[in-house]
Amino acid sequence: MLARAERLHRQFFHIADTRLHQISWEPPADVLETRDHVVILVGLPGVDPATVRASIEDHVLIVSGERTLPRNLGRLYIHRMELPLGPFERKVTMPRGRYGNAEYSTSDGCLVVTLSKATG
Repeated sequence: MLARAERLHRQFFHIADTRLHQISWEPPADVLETRDHVVILVGLPGVDPATVRASIEDHVLIVSGERTLPRNLGRLYIHRMELPLGPFERKVTMPRGRYGNAEYSTSDGCLVVTLSKATG
């Protein structure tokens, strides 16, 4: 059971090595599509939304930032730490198509990117 939990943890919070050889992590993402929109959810538990950067380049959504411990905790002892800390970056390929406006919001610990499909 412990091995399964470790596999799930690695699956959802994939550790990646960046070009600068800094340890970073990739948050999990869902890509959903309706008739009029593409919605991308990026799981960012414990990340301050004000510190998240998001951009779209060549049909790829790039989300980056850093997860830190809350500053108001003071001195503490860590007994267990499963949520990754440090810088993260996630690149999510969007479905092919033409898109209009991109709207960014946060909900329940997720960045929500809503892309309207261009008509015509």
